[in-house]
Amino acid sequence: MATKISATDLSRKTSDILNRVRYRGERFIVERNGEDIAAVQPVGAKPGVTLGELISRLKALPRPDEAFADDMEAVLASQPKSGSLTWDD
Repeated sequence: MATKISATDLSRKTSDILNRVRYRGERFIVERNGEDIAAVQPVGAKPGVTLGELISRLKALPRPDEAFADDMEAVLASQPKSGSLTWDD
């Protein structure tokens, strides 16, 4: 997730912002008059989420209910056993 900063903050804290981009992989969206005007991010960064964002999103997901494990065991039990198929089948 990108951190929003004003163009004024970017001007005042350029060195700090660039260090955070380089060494921490952080991404910043620069705003002027409430409008997004630029992104500051690592070179070669692809659109998507950072590892930290992914971890945060995974932690926010609801946990499976207690019956989930039973459902998974039933699905696995219904599958053919490894090696039970032959070329003649």
